[in-house]
Amino acid sequence: MFTLNCSGRILVVEKPVVMGIINVTPDSFYSDSRMAGDAVVMQAECMLQQGATILDIGGQSTRPGSERVSVQEETDRVVPAIENILRSFPGTVISIDTYQSAVAVAAVRAGAGIVNDISSGDMDQQMLPTVAGLRVPYICMHMQGNPNTMQQQPAYEDVTREVLDYFIRKMEDCRKAGIHDVILDPGIGFGKTTAHNFELIRNLDVFSKLGKPVLLGVSRKSVIWRSLDITPEEALNGTTVLNTMGLMNGAAILRVHDVKEAVEAVKLFELYQG
Repeated sequence: MFTLNCSGRILVVEKPVVMGIINVTPDSFYSDSRMAGDAVVMQAECMLQQGATILDIGGQSTRPGSERVSVQEETDRVVPAIENILRSFPGTVISIDTYQSAVAVAAVRAGAGIVNDISSGDMDQQMLPTVAGLRVPYICMHMQGNPNTMQQQPAYEDVTREVLDYFIRKMEDCRKAGIHDVILDPGIGFGKTTAHNFELIRNLDVFSKLGKPVLLGVSRKSVIWRSLDITPEEALNGTTVLNTMGLMNGAAILRVHDVKEAVEAVKLFELYQG
C-alpha cells in the first residue's frame, strides 16, 4: 500500500497496520494508557508481540481542555521512554506524538522515526521545516481550534470538504518544506461533533484518493462512549466496530490502545476482501 522512510529504515506496508498508543503522561483521557518507568517497556513488549507495526509515544495529553506543557517537561517524558524501548527492542518503529518541533528533534535523535503532529504545524511554525530536516514521515492531522478550545461548539458547512481542502493545502506546504512521506489523519474527536466524526469515518475513502496513507484514531474516544452511554473503559467493542468501518473505507493505519483486537480486525478484514 505504501512505503515510509523512517530515519533510514524502510517500512513497506502492503496491508493496513496497527499503531499502538503509549502515553507517558499523568492525564491522558483513558487512564489505562498512562505509563511510566518500566511499565513503558512492558507495554511496548506486549504491543509488539500482539502485532503492532508502530508504537506512538506521547508526552503531552491532547484531550479536550488539556493544557500545554513545556518543551522540557515533554522531552523529559518521551526521550527516556524511546531510549528504553529501543534498548530492549532495537529496530522498533516509533512515532513521536508532539506538536512542538523541539520535542520532535529530541525524540528523533533518541530513535523515533515518525513525527505525529495533531496540529499539522499550525501550533509551531517551525515544525514543517524541522521535520523536513529530520527526514522522517509526518502525520498531518486536522483539528479545528486547539486542544483547549476544540470542543467548544465546533462548526462546519461541509466537514468532509473542509477537511479535504485542509489536507490539500497541508500536502502542498509539506512538499514545499521538503517533507517526502506524509500520512493524513482526519482528527476524529478534534474539533468535531459526533455527527462530524461519523461523517468523516463514512468518507475516509475521499481522503485516500489524495494518494497518501490515511490514519484512523478512534480508540476509546467520546464518539463511542457518549454514543453508547458508557465509559472509555467500556469502549473496546465500539472501538473495534469503528475500526472495522474505517478499514472498509480505506484506513491504512489504525491508532489504538488495544493492539490485539485491532490486529484481529485487520486480519478478518483481509480475509473478507479475499
